[in-house]
Amino acid sequence: TGKPLLRVLQGEAVWPPPIWLMRQAGRYLPEFRALRDQADFITRCMTPDLATEITLQPIRRYAMDGAILFSDILILPWAMGQSLDFVAGKGPILGAIRSEADLARLDPKRVPDATAPVMETLSRLRAILDGPDPIGAAQGGRVTLLGFAGAPFTVACYMVEGHGSREFDATRGMAYSDPLLFDRLMATLTQATADMLVAQIDAGAEAVMLFDSWSGLLPPAQFRRHVIAPTRAIVQEIQARRPGVPVIGFPRLAGIMAAEYARETGLRVMALDTGA
Repeated sequence: TGKPLLRVLQGEAVWPPPIWLMRQAGRYLPEFRALRDQADFITRCMTPDLATEITLQPIRRYAMDGAILFSDILILPWAMGQSLDFVAGKGPILGAIRSEADLARLDPKRVPDATAPVMETLSRLRAILDGPDPIGAAQGGRVTLLGFAGAPFTVACYMVEGHGSREFDATRGMAYSDPLLFDRLMATLTQATADMLVAQIDAGAEAVMLFDSWSGLLPPAQFRRHVIAPTRAIVQEIQARRPGVPVIGFPRLAGIMAAEYARETGLRVMALDTGA
């Protein structure tokens, strides 16, 4: 009864365990591939009709217990004014941030207007999922709606590097060689991420998730500074502004730092991978 996933996120024991997948909406689905040809990636993220449909596709097909918003962690820097393009065969390409002047061009005040379509998508999804029979599978009112953002370090990796990488040498180099600049970027991202997640909650998300996909690149001291500290700040702000909403953290490949991350961030839920 109720929403099994939300109950688990709130600390209840539920059987059978609720299920959702991090990439449950995507190109393995023929219905997704049909939509992919209609618009580029950013347009799909920023068009409520398309983003709503893509979010619901795996729910219809597999009766997942969670519906995670179809979006991308790089929508936030794009919303702040950083150039972003998704190139076939290459992935995301951004205007790299390497200087004070580059950082100064970011404007967090742009984010609410720029991400308004994302919030509209969440509002539509919540209304559909809480309706009497939202997906033709007699599941009305049992699917939990999840919002998400990239954690500051992972988003900074792409913003500084300008593209995907396995090592993110430029990003880690800035963190060591120009720590003041990197700290300012991280502070900007930390506040903007907290604000965006609160907005997602207000739009209908019942829980939110922080993806720190590249946290495993950092040694312990840097992990504490650039992963644990900003995550803790975001969690504290969400808890202060929207008490009781679960926040999930995913520090990918955190390894020996996983336990400290769980203990020190204040997160209610932590996702585990093979590196934990």
